[in-house]
Order: sequence, then structure tokens, then C-alpha cells
Amino acid sequence: MWATAVHCPPWPPNPSANYGTKEQWSSRWQVAGNPLLATCNLQPPTRQHDMTADMWLAVGILVTAVFLFISEKLRVDIVALGVVVLLMLSGLLTTGEALAGFSSTAVLTIGSLFIVGGGVMNTGLAGAIGRRILAIAGHHEGRLIVVLMAAVALLSAVMSDTGTVAVLLPAAIVLARNANLSPSRLLIPLSYGSLLGGATTLIGTPPNIIVRDALVAGGYEAFNFFSFTPMGFILTVSGILYMTVIGRRLLPDRRPQVDAQRLPTPKELVNEYKLPDQLLRLRVRRGADIIGKTIAQTELGRDFGVTVLKIIRPAETRPLFEFARRPFNNVSSTPAADTAIVAQNDTVIQLDDVLIVKGEADNVAHAAAHWNLGVQPAVPKDEKALISREVGVAEVLLPRRSSLIGKTLAEERFGTNHKLTVLSINRPGAHKPLELATTKLAFGDILLVQGPWEQIVALKNKRRDFVVIGQPESMIEAPRKDKARLALLILVGMIVAMIAGVASLTAVAMVAALAMVLSRCLTMDEAYEFIDWRSLFLIAGMIPLSTALEKTGVVDWAAQGLVSSLGAIGPLAVLAGLFLFTTAFTQVISNTATTVIVAPLALASASQLSIQPQAFLMAIAIAASMAFATPVASPTNTLVMGAGHYTFGDYAKVGIPLIIIALVEVVLVLPFLFPF
Repeated sequence: MWATAVHCPPWPPNPSANYGTKEQWSSRWQVAGNPLLATCNLQPPTRQHDMTADMWLAVGILVTAVFLFISEKLRVDIVALGVVVLLMLSGLLTTGEALAGFSSTAVLTIGSLFIVGGGVMNTGLAGAIGRRILAIAGHHEGRLIVVLMAAVALLSAVMSDTGTVAVLLPAAIVLARNANLSPSRLLIPLSYGSLLGGATTLIGTPPNIIVRDALVAGGYEAFNFFSFTPMGFILTVSGILYMTVIGRRLLPDRRPQVDAQRLPTPKELVNEYKLPDQLLRLRVRRGADIIGKTIAQTELGRDFGVTVLKIIRPAETRPLFEFARRPFNNVSSTPAADTAIVAQNDTVIQLDDVLIVKGEADNVAHAAAHWNLGVQPAVPKDEKALISREVGVAEVLLPRRSSLIGKTLAEERFGTNHKLTVLSINRPGAHKPLELATTKLAFGDILLVQGPWEQIVALKNKRRDFVVIGQPESMIEAPRKDKARLALLILVGMIVAMIAGVASLTAVAMVAALAMVLSRCLTMDEAYEFIDWRSLFLIAGMIPLSTALEKTGVVDWAAQGLVSSLGAIGPLAVLAGLFLFTTAFTQVISNTATTVIVAPLALASASQLSIQPQAFLMAIAIAASMAFATPVASPTNTLVMGAGHYTFGDYAKVGIPLIIIALVEVVLVLPFLFPF
């Protein structure tokens, strides 16, 4: 035990050894005859107890859940719900205990903060703050990294990390191109800055709230709003310095093929994707089975991978009523020009139509043979089917909460719902575009879409599903920008109330969320869209698993093993061990799930050492935010992977040194902020 005025030694490092009688043990460890150490009332350690059947069952559920998280065989929210069901059916927890996660303060607080962050983004407030900060960035790479990381860290301190990166991603790409830089030089710093910023306040990231609740549940005083700020500020400043001095030398320089001094024009996008080489003509001949069918009914895309971009229709094949409606004196003897029709799913194909299509030559030939069509080479003017005053192309990225994830384009009915055609699907890490017909879309995929300009612009307002790359206007245009000042007032009021402690953290967050909806900063439907339901279900499912691990004795067993291994060195070694264990798991599974599981272990370890647990709990919360080493460690890393053309190794090369720096700082600084 630790006495008040003397530092008592921890238990010996190997409790399973035979230490003999108490007198032999006391003599060996120089306890007997030492009046100071005698006050510690040290006892010979007992052998670590064996695992019971319930303990093995709880560990089995944990291992299965971690495997499913890593393998991504099932969605994380489905895994979390499965954990809840297994805990009930196995009898490890009662029904009330298994379902307690859904009513936990962590779930209610984090859900409310998603709505508050949604109001900040929906009114354009986040974009306005970002633009004003980025206006001072200039064109020097080092200065750009400093300003960009500082801007995203500031916003991430009070908003969702993923939402902040999604807001600033288009602007970061613009900044890179204006400075004649590859976006790959700025987007990893953007992601890392958001993770560091989230560690600076209590509401910056879910792990902070989870460890706060763990403290309260353990009977200790809760962390306040700024408890994380000193350590988080040190980490953020050192992270920015690292990226400016060392990290940027490790960043890849993958310049796009187009001129890097500005955004790629639609024409340059067309050439970059080599679309003109994939254009052909299909002429509808007499007797072709395709006559009278809509483009959707032909299923050319699903069956042959062929996309119809435009239809050239001879004047004489237009419906007769078009001529009948003209006044007689308007009828000219001059032959009418052919009509170019933008292809839509409901466009009906007629005799003598010329279909301008995109696809591999073999696929087009197979489609022509199937429908009895004539194949002709494209002519230069056919490129207008891709870009013109009426139609264009753009790249869009799928964010984490996109409703398209897990669906094929056909299942989404993309053409019908969005009035656009997908020409290419590019996935980070893939060496070539994916199959349009059968690919199930994933977070981080980049779609090259083509169609009417007004429909492309409309995608920018569907921010839950799409991020339009290279469109800085998306930072300016907001559905409810007239409510920006009101959203700022609510945000500031929430922060002040949390600092003053006028009510519980959960109550203040819920009031702020309700105020955002009642003030029309966003509608209730929009609020539901901004909530990351997967994260909430994940937390709700992992909380009862954590309870089961405690109830069955697994946590105490693991804590005894951890303290036995590292406790002889001192609490700092245990602190470092908890940090490394947490950050290792964070690189492969959700930082939220990791924190929920490790928090009880940190509490139990502190109890074994009879020290205050605040430093241990803050260490694991910070370690959970240090998700730098893999693209799947954080949604922000995945979000920038495609736009920056990063590989898996890029994150490890840049991120691992930053994790080591964070470990050293945490071990050196936290004991002064929160003495043991």
C-alpha cells in the first residue's frame, strides 16, 4: 500500500513466485526492521487466481468482437448489438445491465454534441471560421501546414473531428493547388490536426467523455471542460512543430497529372480519366429490339458496363406533334438540325438515334450485338457529351455517414435519385477503377460523376452523402446561413455553461441540441442525419461488455497482471503500458470501443497501486486520439486518403514518430498535472 508520507514499493514483479513465509518475504524485500516501510503494511503477494468459466466467456465475446472490428466482416454497430444480445443470452448480465448502455450519459451527451456540431455546419458557421483563419495562410508550405493544423484543431475542440475535416477538405485542396503543391502535402496534416484538437477539451472527442464518466462511476471527481486543455495544448503545439520540421519531409509528393497551380477544370478531369478514348457511337437500326425502351430498361450499364451519355436524334424522327404545334408560317424549307439530348434514365430510344456511349470497346461490341445496333467510332465533337454548357463532370467523395455505403449504384438507383451518371469509381489503395455495376461503395470512395451542372451543384447540399472535391463554394453556401450568428450564440452559451457547471454535462449538451432545432439552425430530420448512429450504437454495445469484464473479474485479473509486470518499475511504467496498449488497439479498431474497454482496466490498475486514477484515465483518452499510424485508425484518415492519393505506408511513416513523441510527453507531463 502507499502511505501518506512515504513512497511504498509496489508488489514484487512476479506474484506467482514462491516467496515463502511472511518473515522470509519481509526480510527479502527489506521490510522487517525498516520503520518507514513498516508503515506500508506490505503483505506477501498471492498467486494470481485462475480464470473462471464466466471470465473465459467474457473474454471470448471480447476477442470475437475485436476480430469482427478488425476484419470488417460486419458493420461495427451490428457487432455492438450482437455483443448486447450475447451478454443477455449467456447470463453474464441481466437484461437491464445489458441495455444500460443505451441510456448512458455518454451516449446522450455525444448524440447531443453531434446535433450541435450539425447546426454549426448547417449554418455555414464552421466554413466561415475556417475561411477567415485560412485567409492568412499564404503560399509557403510550412506556413500552410501550421495554419491549416491550427484551424482544424480549433474547430475540432468543439466539433466532430470528421465533420471538421469534411468542411475544410475542399479548402485545403484549393490552398494546395494555389500554392503549387500536391494535396498530399497538406491532407495528412489536416487529419492529424483534427485528432490533436479533439484532445484539447472535454467535448472534443468521445473518448474524453467516456473516461470522464468512468471517473464518476468510480466515485472520483469528474474532469471539467478544460481538464484536457494543458496536455492537449502541449500535444497540439508539438504535433504542429513536428509536422512542420520533420513530418513534412516524410510526406509523399504525389502531384496530379493536371496543372497543380489551380483546380482541375472539367476538361482536365476528362483528360485525366482518359474519357475521350472510351467514347463510341451506337446507331439504332431498323428492327433493333432496343427501340421504344428507356435507357433504364436496356440495363446497358449493369449487363455490359456501357454508359449512355448523349443521344443525337435526327430531326425527321422527332414526334409529329412537335411539327404540328408550329405555326404554318414558321415552317422552313431548310432541314432542321439534329437534336442533342442529355441521356436520362427515362429517355426513350427511337429509330435512327445515335447513342454516344462510354465503355470498353469489347463491352460496347457485345452490347451492340445483343441489341442489333451499329457501332461507329466517336468524332471529336462527341466530347461535348462529357462537358458543355449544360453538362459537366466532377469528383465526389463518400463520407463516413453516407447512405450509399454498402450499396451498389444500381441498389442506390443513382441515376434516378441524383440525375447523374457515374463514370468511374476509385478506391484508395486500388490500382485501377472499380467495376461500376457490381462494386459495393465504401467510405472514402471517389466517384467521377457526369450530368447537368445544376444536378452536380445539388450534390453539395447533400453533405451527409457527398463531399464535392475541389469546390470551395461548399464552405460558403449553406442551407441556413442566416442563422449563423444564432448558432454561434448557442455554441458559446453551451461552452460557458459547461465551464460554469450550471448543470450536468449531459443536460447542457441536450439543451444546446434542442436550441439548435427550435431556432431552426437545422430541422429535426437534418439533426438525425448529422448524428453518427454507428458510433452511438458502438458505445451503447461496448459499455455492457465493459460491465461484464468487470463483473466477471477479468478487469481485476488483467490489472493484477499489468501491475505485476510493470508495477515494480513504478506508476510511470504502468502509465506508459496503458498508453501503448490503447494506441495499438486504436490503430485497428474504433478509438471509442478501445476507450470503453480499457477505462476499467486503468481504474483497476490505479486501485491495485493505491494511487489516484486521473493520470491513467487521461492517458488512455489521449492515446485513443493518437490514431496516426493507419488509414483505418480514424475516419478522418480514411476521408483524406483518396483525395491525397495516400498509401497505407504513408500513415505509418509519418504517424509512428508522432505517437512516440506523444508517449514521451504524456509520461513526462501528466504526473505533474495529475499527481499520483
